[in-house]
Amino acid sequence: MIQIIGVHKRFNVGTINETYALRDIHLTIKPGEFVTIIGTNGSGKSTLLNAVAGSFAPDQGQIILDSHDVTHKKDYERAKYIARVFQNPFMGTAPIMTIAENLHMAYLRNKVSYPVLGLDSKRYSQYKEEVKQLEMQLEGRLDTLIGSLSGGQRQALTLLMAVIAQPKVLLLDEHTAALDPKSAAQVIRLTKRFIEREKLTAVMVTHSMQQALDVGERTIMMHKGQIIDDISREEKRRLTVNDLLDKFAELRKTEQLTDDMLATLRREYA
Repeated sequence: MIQIIGVHKRFNVGTINETYALRDIHLTIKPGEFVTIIGTNGSGKSTLLNAVAGSFAPDQGQIILDSHDVTHKKDYERAKYIARVFQNPFMGTAPIMTIAENLHMAYLRNKVSYPVLGLDSKRYSQYKEEVKQLEMQLEGRLDTLIGSLSGGQRQALTLLMAVIAQPKVLLLDEHTAALDPKSAAQVIRLTKRFIEREKLTAVMVTHSMQQALDVGERTIMMHKGQIIDDISREEKRRLTVNDLLDKFAELRKTEQLTDDMLATLRREYA
């Protein structure tokens, strides 16, 4: 489903702020596979998601989605394949529209023919059943403005909006990082449920090593724009958070990861 072949990307080329964000990335993600990505700050995690989403074109290499070469296609040209959920719960929704209206606009995304904007009773009932699955008692509040909801409620709805149009690829960029622990746990449960139900190919960047171990078939570890480890489902079952931290500690010895960076990892990923 996703093939990344020899991708390189530098930003601010020729300036004192030049950054080598991605270095010779090779990654294949099979249809229906759920992959999580962890790494140090500035390791290239979100940049890799941006490359897949089409936020920029790589300097070198290819990106293939569903057997189509999309390397030089803009993000809106990839929208028929990709849905994305960001860290900020207030991105991806229209706050002055109701829950039902937001869901309807998400459903109409990428329709080939000109969409009929009217929201009839049949469609309204379908959205009510979808929202009921969130288990947040919102199914009776479809006429509520989405901007009045809590961050956790809004992120759960954003996730539902992302999958309702049945994309082929779901990109999740630290989508629980801004939530309280209870809301984060609920959104992760919904994430797993929707991915399994829709058989989506999914890539999730996470700040939580526990999440990285608990969900997905594989975990990719990145550092300095490179993939330094690809942990299989079988290996994940044997690992703990401390084991992952030990991997970063070993990286400190071989890649000069500073004490400050390792301390930050322990704070952020514990």
